Amino acid sequence: MGWEAWFTLATVACMIFALAKNVAGPDAIMMAALTVLMTVGAIAGSTQLPAPHKIIEGFGNEGLVTVAVLFVIAAGLSQTGAMSMLTDPLLGRPKSTLGAQIRLMFPVAGLSAFLNNTTIVAMFMPVVTDWCKKTGLSPSKLFIPLSYAAILGGTCTLIGTSTNIVVFGMVRDAVQRGELGPTNIGLFTMSIVAVPVAILGLIYILIASPKLLPDRHTSRADESEARRYTVEMLVEQNSPIDGKTIEQAGLRHLRGVFLAEIDRGGEALVAVGPETVLRGKDRLIFFGVVESVVDLQRIRGLIPATDQVFKLDDPRHNRCLVEAVISTQCPLVGKTIREGRFRTVYNAAVIAVHRGGEHIVNQKIGDIKVHAGDTLLIETHPRFVETYRNTHDFLLVSAVADSQPLRHDRAIFALAILGAMVLCVTTGWLTMLNGALLAAGAMVLVRCCTATEARKSIDWRLLMVIGAALGVGSALKTSGAATGIAEWFISIAGGRPWVVIAAVYLITAIFTEMITNNAAAALVFPVAQMAAKQLDADFTPFAIVIMIAASASFATPIGYQTNLMVYNAGGYRFTDYLRIGLPLDLLVMVSTIAIATLVWPIG
Repeated sequence: MGWEAWFTLATVACMIFALAKNVAGPDAIMMAALTVLMTVGAIAGSTQLPAPHKIIEGFGNEGLVTVAVLFVIAAGLSQTGAMSMLTDPLLGRPKSTLGAQIRLMFPVAGLSAFLNNTTIVAMFMPVVTDWCKKTGLSPSKLFIPLSYAAILGGTCTLIGTSTNIVVFGMVRDAVQRGELGPTNIGLFTMSIVAVPVAILGLIYILIASPKLLPDRHTSRADESEARRYTVEMLVEQNSPIDGKTIEQAGLRHLRGVFLAEIDRGGEALVAVGPETVLRGKDRLIFFGVVESVVDLQRIRGLIPATDQVFKLDDPRHNRCLVEAVISTQCPLVGKTIREGRFRTVYNAAVIAVHRGGEHIVNQKIGDIKVHAGDTLLIETHPRFVETYRNTHDFLLVSAVADSQPLRHDRAIFALAILGAMVLCVTTGWLTMLNGALLAAGAMVLVRCCTATEARKSIDWRLLMVIGAALGVGSALKTSGAATGIAEWFISIAGGRPWVVIAAVYLITAIFTEMITNNAAAALVFPVAQMAAKQLDADFTPFAIVIMIAASASFATPIGYQTNLMVYNAGGYRFTDYLRIGLPLDLLVMVSTIAIATLVWPIG
């Protein structure tokens, strides 16, 4: 290997060390590594280190753009509540982390065997986030299992991941050129190996995660000190929760809020038990923190009890929630909300009131008399904050993040768009990128989400990390470092079949942790082809081993797109992946080699 290869390896080693020590954000660290490689190459005049156009190539990669577009599709599904319609019956409300992981991982693994695993993770990320809010579970206990389950499931069929298709294409081309003998790989050929391996992997995650996964909760406001509101919600007639019990409707164990009372036709039901059946037009009185009020607004079948929200000028999906503190100079002081004509004066509707911890009950919102210092939670247009921030009526005006009402009436359109995308991609009519672009555009056109929401949904830091990772991977390849390492691993195997196939797996896995999975498979494939020829062995086990090893990236966040996608969402550090992922890497490697060589003996 030349000096470029050794310099690239040293840079990658420093990059991994910085990531492990959490010196800075992963996007900053990886962009720094890419910049160093590019700069040294430019100064030395080397063509084996990435030139500026290589950075552009990385950020224009089809996989990276696909991930970005999938976030828009996920936003459309999330903003309409469509994903909740699909996943709520499946996920339910588990009472333990173990129960949550079982409900999450096995369906995700099954879906990933037939759908692109990146798509599955993108679809489930907002669902898991909401799930954690409702159940109080730690996101860090669920997002790595989500990614790992998608990876394991994707290895189980030929169409489960793009890597399998890439390797299949290389096998087919080699057979057509006469470089390989007849090698039949069908849709379920790898399932003989991958399904048992995936089951073992999922069981390992369930056993190891209590000790090896961190327990980090999201930075939700301290509920013991947060403002608590009294809020009224109405059960819509013939809605999904009409006729269900409190428990079945998911209203029993809401985090940060409790159901204090039900008003049914003027009769107050105070002792509300989990078996109480909800009826259309029931007025539910909740007491809780503002984040929980936002969650209530997103439950299908619950609407604000005050009819004032339906008399506002702006369409409901264009509104948001705003907190406003009443000043002593506000003309509403001493009047009820109805007497002060709040909606007419401010083009906003009060949906909840906070008064110094006082639990305001037995009053409809319009009958509450306003006091100086009250904090009103109002539904209004986003312009309200700028309009009234500096007036004497309010001491403080602030918008509540992510509080737009869901477009439940658009859910059927979102599901239809998702179904059409999946059909077109799985049948081969469209590429993943083409199908995702069309689906994202359709989401905006039919108003499942707005263009602004689509832009905000994209995780730009994640895209920076993926683009930089592709650039670093390109440097490993063009500098000769990857080829040199691969040849060295095969040479030390000494022609022993078991050692050779183990070396093929190991080097593919190492490359996958450092560069993209498809690039790792492409690099190792010719080396494995040569090794199989020297051994006069069937190439099928080598192909299966490459397929699984190139996808089974668990020890670092940079080896596989789904690991990167959940990095920030779960609040992880580099070492979290290493701690739980390295033993899983070893388990998958040993079980894959053992089963593959048992099914296809190589001598």
